[in-house]
Amino acid sequence: MIVDKKKPPYLDTSLSFEKRADNLISLMTVEEKLSQLLHKSAAVERLKIPAYDWWNECLHGVARAGKATVFPQAIGLAASFSEKLFKEIGTAISDEARAKHHDALRRGKRERYYGLTFWTPNINIYRDPRWGRGQETYGECPYLTSRLAVTFIKAMQGDAKKYLKTAACAKHFAVHSGPDSERHTFDAVVSESDFRGTYLPAFEACVKEARVESVMGAYNRVYGEPACASKKLLDDILRKEWGFKGHVVSDCAAIQDIYLHHKTERGAEEASAAALKAGCDLNCCLEDCQTPGLAMKRAFAKGLISEADIDRALKRLLMTRLKLGMFDPPEKVKYSRIPMSVVCSDKHRKLALKAARESMVLLKNDGILPLERKKLRSIAVIGANADDVEALLGNYSGEPDAPVKILDGIKKAAGKNIKVSYTPGYLSVNGESRDGFEAALNAASAADMCVAVMGMTPKVEGEECDVADERVSLNLPGVQEELLVELARLNKPIVLVLTGGGCQAFGRAEKGISAVIQAWYPGESGGTAVADVIFGNYNPSGRLPITFYR
Repeated sequence: MIVDKKKPPYLDTSLSFEKRADNLISLMTVEEKLSQLLHKSAAVERLKIPAYDWWNECLHGVARAGKATVFPQAIGLAASFSEKLFKEIGTAISDEARAKHHDALRRGKRERYYGLTFWTPNINIYRDPRWGRGQETYGECPYLTSRLAVTFIKAMQGDAKKYLKTAACAKHFAVHSGPDSERHTFDAVVSESDFRGTYLPAFEACVKEARVESVMGAYNRVYGEPACASKKLLDDILRKEWGFKGHVVSDCAAIQDIYLHHKTERGAEEASAAALKAGCDLNCCLEDCQTPGLAMKRAFAKGLISEADIDRALKRLLMTRLKLGMFDPPEKVKYSRIPMSVVCSDKHRKLALKAARESMVLLKNDGILPLERKKLRSIAVIGANADDVEALLGNYSGEPDAPVKILDGIKKAAGKNIKVSYTPGYLSVNGESRDGFEAALNAASAADMCVAVMGMTPKVEGEECDVADERVSLNLPGVQEELLVELARLNKPIVLVLTGGGCQAFGRAEKGISAVIQAWYPGESGGTAVADVIFGNYNPSGRLPITFYR
């Protein structure tokens, strides 16, 4: 092998990634090394190491980085039960991610959300239907979650022999399924059979089959140990039992939780040391990386961690960056040539519509669907979710270029010969006011039939949700069920379209409803997909990935 003597070995693309990482580590000071173990990794200019923010999101489309194709929320995608669809979506998302990353570099932009290390997918098991983050998962079945996650990760990471397309991350390891309000203090103590049979299979599959590049440690404790400082989880199981070769990142501020909330360590230095020695390589420290950085320096000064501990973690992180081609000329990495024209492209828009259609689940149909246009003169659309973009998106979403709200989709599909009226009926998704009832009932009375678009939005479910960490009941939020009951008394045909990330009950109104469509958070083309189902342009084939209770 001929080595280029004009450049240091760590920049020599003819050498293995491992040799290059070892060389770079040998040239760094301890302080420089420690600066790389935080999610906001500092630049080391003398060694040509650029600054890098490891925090990027793409749960169902590149998120928080401007315009991007927004696919249905993860739980909706899971309702397709389609590995083929997941491969297509993973490919599309990673194409847009690469395009955005290199466009940002050309503009001198090295900010959060424009990188190549993506903290997705969320492969936790959706056990409690009230969990606000259940929408981010692939449901309650470990096997289905495994199959979909493996396919998605493979598509995200690409098929090149040398370089990764992006680096995916399986999260949150482990036994992390809510409630969010207790996640910083909770100790998950489950039976061995539940641990092995429910909570671990998806992670094991992602490691062994998909070769996922990263795993994120959870906030909670597992069998008394904070997950991000658990030798059992991070070393015994993840690395020794499963052979994981990538890096581990903490959930954001989870290392702080070790001493502030779990109280298994005395202070910041001890917590940082415990996490690093257990196998957590990268500290996501939210906005303040200075305090954790100082804690790590003090931990080293006190002898709580050794330089060998630091080097072990740093090598794993540098290996990821090298595999992504971050130290190599762009022309060496085929993925660097993906153009910005793929972002929100016609191809991806069509895929978003396909995905939305395949996510639709028909929960009930008394024969009213599909609607017969020739027999209809007017439709009353009731419910604030019909005219709300947030009802399409769910959490961890990007910014759609041309979202189609459900109301707009129905209006377009209805055509010129069917009058479509709209009345929200309630002021906010979880509001208690009945002020809009009269107008809604009048509109429904005047129409041939009613399409009620109700359910949840991210305002009432999500991650440590501002409104309520988790739902305390499965009932429709606010006064929605009351409105449904009154609509049913009109004896008009009602098609109920539900948005949201989980099960919602409407028992008192159920007998008066002719059809129910579970639309989830259907993404940017959700309005078109819902209308396609209502008017028979698409036959819904989605299946529930979670149990629905009445």
